[in-house]
Amino acid sequence: MNLTPSIQLNLFEHKKTFEDLSKLYQNDKLPNKIILSGEKGIGKSTLAYHLINYALSEDEDYSYDYENNSINPNNKSYKLIQNKSNPNFHLIDILQEKKNIDINQIRDLIIQLKKSSFNKKKRFVLIDNIEFLNTNSINALLKILEEPNEDIIFILIHNNRRVLSTLKSRCLSFKVYLTKDQSIKVINQIFEKDINSIINNKLLDYYITPGKLYKIKKFSEEYQLDLINLNLNQFLKTIFRDNIYKKDRSISEIIYSFIELYFRNNISIKNINILKSYHFFLEKINNTKIYNLDEETLYMELEDKVLNE
Repeated sequence: MNLTPSIQLNLFEHKKTFEDLSKLYQNDKLPNKIILSGEKGIGKSTLAYHLINYALSEDEDYSYDYENNSINPNNKSYKLIQNKSNPNFHLIDILQEKKNIDINQIRDLIIQLKKSSFNKKKRFVLIDNIEFLNTNSINALLKILEEPNEDIIFILIHNNRRVLSTLKSRCLSFKVYLTKDQSIKVINQIFEKDINSIINNKLLDYYITPGKLYKIKKFSEEYQLDLINLNLNQFLKTIFRDNIYKKDRSISEIIYSFIELYFRNNISIKNINILKSYHFFLEKINNTKIYNLDEETLYMELEDKVLNE
């Protein structure tokens, strides 16, 4: 099973948002600079790929199935995107070995966009994880966004983290969200079984997303964690003590969610110490996210001062 957005043939949720965006496109009123904003793992990128396929497959065989919100794997545009050879689609995302989206990626994009189009179709630029744009790459991107070009549509994916206002002000934002029940419904459809038979309900918070649930399941299988019988305190201690977070960097965002969930479950006016710790560690988590700081000190301090009390 693979939840990579570019290969997701079905759109389980966000159908109303898709309908609104596709109608704007059909009526030639879709803004050419938009931001899809919301929690990581709720399907923003998948939504973007479906909108892009809807537009590019319009006059092709096996075009987008609007009624069922599905992409046909035999469609030409879909196949070209999978092969990274679609002249009407450009993807910018953080590279695996990097901490930020590099300015050279934006420069390469500029070169590609200056080339003539092979057809009369719109060109789409999908920039995922825009919070990882550094100052130089943002400045280079702003120059492209300021150029009037109605034939190019920029779709930026924002994961509710800090982004420069200069970038957001040049785009029209669409808030994308899922309720906890919707997230569980989606992941149950993906797994084809009840998530509550896999993960202890106490590990599921209000802000859980299908992407996070998928990662938690794969994570637990790889490191043989019994998520039915582990409580939140035990789960965090296991990750910290066995240094599992060092073996899988993608789990960091989920760990932050679990830490915040732990405090929300234990915080009370009577417990002044946990209240103080909550504000202290919340600031540390935010700084670690924003400035890409080392996580080991944060986790060691949390275990010593909070989890072992």
